[in-house]
Amino acid sequence: MSGKWKMAAVSIASIVLITVNLYLIEKKESKVERTVFVENWTKVKKDTITDTIQTNGVIKPVEEYDIYFDTKKNDFKKFLVKEGDAITAGSSLFEYTTTELDALKANLEAEKTAAEGEIAGIEEYIGKLRSYQGTMTSNPEKATIDESVEKNLKIDITTSSSDLIKSNIEQEMNKQELEKNSLNEKVKMLDAKLSSIEEQSSAIVSTSEADGVVKNINKNLNNPIISIVSTNMAIEGDFSEEEMKKAEVGMTIKASSSDSKKALKGTIGRIHSYPAEEPSLKKDNRFPFQALIEPEGEETEALLVGSKVKLTVITNEKAGVPSIPIEAVQNHKQPYIYKLTKKGYVDKHYITKGIKAEGKQEITKGPSVGDVILMEPDVAKNHSYFITPIQFEKVKAATYKKFTSREKVRYLLLGILEK
Repeated sequence: MSGKWKMAAVSIASIVLITVNLYLIEKKESKVERTVFVENWTKVKKDTITDTIQTNGVIKPVEEYDIYFDTKKNDFKKFLVKEGDAITAGSSLFEYTTTELDALKANLEAEKTAAEGEIAGIEEYIGKLRSYQGTMTSNPEKATIDESVEKNLKIDITTSSSDLIKSNIEQEMNKQELEKNSLNEKVKMLDAKLSSIEEQSSAIVSTSEADGVVKNINKNLNNPIISIVSTNMAIEGDFSEEEMKKAEVGMTIKASSSDSKKALKGTIGRIHSYPAEEPSLKKDNRFPFQALIEPEGEETEALLVGSKVKLTVITNEKAGVPSIPIEAVQNHKQPYIYKLTKKGYVDKHYITKGIKAEGKQEITKGPSVGDVILMEPDVAKNHSYFITPIQFEKVKAATYKKFTSREKVRYLLLGILEK
């Protein structure tokens, strides 16, 4: 046989051999054994998975109060504060005169009289409560209750226990004391206004209703003539359309700023459902939000208005759940992973996915914590043998000593006899 025929015969035989082997390997339910080289694997771990929104914000006051002035009925006299002044509730803001001064004074006096009347009524009511409470303690059988007291307690005196009645009386007295204190503060404020009217005869003083800092004074007397911002700080920013689908009021936030040594904590307090700018096809919509900062007691660090912060919004968090790396999952119609069995096989396991974040995937149904899974699922075939390189750094005498004598013999024989 000539050399050319020999070469042709060898080539044909090689092609046939390769073709047959490929057919046997790829044939469904083929008996030909396949071995997968597993270099990267990991275990299902119990972990905490936190889904977040990462965005930016700026430090701003929680609220802004505007003060208005009616130039048609009043004549402005002078401002009593300057921009940047720190003020408290009741602080004088500006003076003005009015032709309706007598009417204003009469209204204030009437309001004071009404408040004092309410205080007297509350004191009388508290006295009735104390009297009934004392009778209940000393001689419950002879205790009689005023009809108005029984009505306000909102309980059935004839069927309720004495302890429940006493508890309700105590709560009602506390409630009334709070109302009385509020009215006393109101009377003090009215007295201050009346005193100011009397002292200045023709000038009235406008006072602040809240603590804060004077942000702006409009000397042209265009309303609002004074703007006051609160001393409490918040974080303001905006969400994208995708972030709006996940964000909700009440979610926990964490923020860091170069102007603050400590991390800021708080919650989302307000989210605007309408975009900051008119919706347009040419630009992405942004939705403003405000995050309230939790105070840290007396040691709370003063925050500089306008400071930029990096904000983390925690949209979902699960602790102690089975977790695997995202890349270990094959995301088909029904997601699955490959598990490495103790018998040396790579077996496909379908899973039910939970939340996904930080490169981790929660498993709500599937392999258990501690099971070994393949990190490169696209290179495996179901129920294939696998081999993996020895990780010498993990081979330690202490680990070997933990095996029983039976396990030592078994693994030795497997190492010698395994194909």
